[in-house]
Amino acid sequence: MTDRWRLFANLATLANALLGVGAILYVLAGNKTWAMLLIACAIGFDGLDGILSRRSRAPAGAFGRIADSVADGVTFGAAPAFLVAVHTGDVATWQPWLPLATALAAVYLAAAIARLTYFTARAFQRPTFLGVPTPQSALAILVVILFHDTPAFQSVAPIGVLVGTAVVSAMMVVPVPYPKIRRGSPMRVPMALTAVAAALVLVPLQFRPPVGSPLYLLADGAAFAFLVGVASYYLVGPFTVRRASSPAPASPAP
Repeated sequence: MTDRWRLFANLATLANALLGVGAILYVLAGNKTWAMLLIACAIGFDGLDGILSRRSRAPAGAFGRIADSVADGVTFGAAPAFLVAVHTGDVATWQPWLPLATALAAVYLAAAIARLTYFTARAFQRPTFLGVPTPQSALAILVVILFHDTPAFQSVAPIGVLVGTAVVSAMMVVPVPYPKIRRGSPMRVPMALTAVAAALVLVPLQFRPPVGSPLYLLADGAAFAFLVGVASYYLVGPFTVRRASSPAPASPAP
């Protein structure tokens, strides 16, 4: 008999993957705000997948781990890469930068696949992540796009998007421990508030509010809170990881 929690976890993984495919299609259709909203929603399903898996009494198998990594590769690897590489708006501004944008999008995707492959094969046994996990990397790409591409709260600045993408890509593969967002983690509340801020940015943007309107100002202010939340994981996260205590020195021989 199939464990119901394992079944629900697999359904959450499937939802994650489908939202990632939808995000890619929205980018290609020229609607990056919907794409970003779907990526943010998929992060919720990715977290739900882990919660449901831990409720299951059945032993964890390779299938769920591989399926989760494939879904993450689509939603938090390929979809953000499309956000960086595909530009159907502000074409004149982006035209000189498109080759570099495509190259850095490929670097981001390669880094995401590399860390997911390592996690699937070995790192899933670790109590922490090694390098920034792909969901937080995707959130960082969303922040960069919001400020420097769509809706460009600061300005349409290709160099800002490209530098941000390069930094995020590198942080996925650096050997720095980052915490898993679970019960008891000091980053749990800040990341929950970051999710609220993301919703307050991305939901109002679906109504295409005019610049200066109350909805636009709400999204603009929430975008700053979103930026602070993502930055807190990058900058503070490693310091919240509980270091293993050093072994006690050996007693001198009598």
